[in-house]
Amino acid sequence: MAYDETLAGRIRDAIASHVGTTEKKMFGGVVFLLNGNILVGVWKDSLIARVGPVAGEKALKKPHVRVMDVTGKPMKGWVLIEPIGIEDDVQLASWIKLSMKFVETLPAKA
Repeated sequence: MAYDETLAGRIRDAIASHVGTTEKKMFGGVVFLLNGNILVGVWKDSLIARVGPVAGEKALKKPHVRVMDVTGKPMKGWVLIEPIGIEDDVQLASWIKLSMKFVETLPAKA
């Protein structure tokens, strides 16, 4: 299954004004990076979000959220949000904001 291009477009629109964002095909989908670090992405029809270990534990208690495991190895600090959890732009923006909060703490990659 290819990734959801509509969701990728919504993410592009949401992060367009942020300096230092780029896009890369990865995980059989597409990811969006901030200063070289993965921020969020699209895998199939779901959002993947890099929120960090602390926020990740809290996020897993929310509906429609599970551990990101697209390679057979769960990734700590990353979550996968099912389509129903990102139906509107407010929901999507809140996940992007949470991811930005964490990724902005990481050193930039070249």
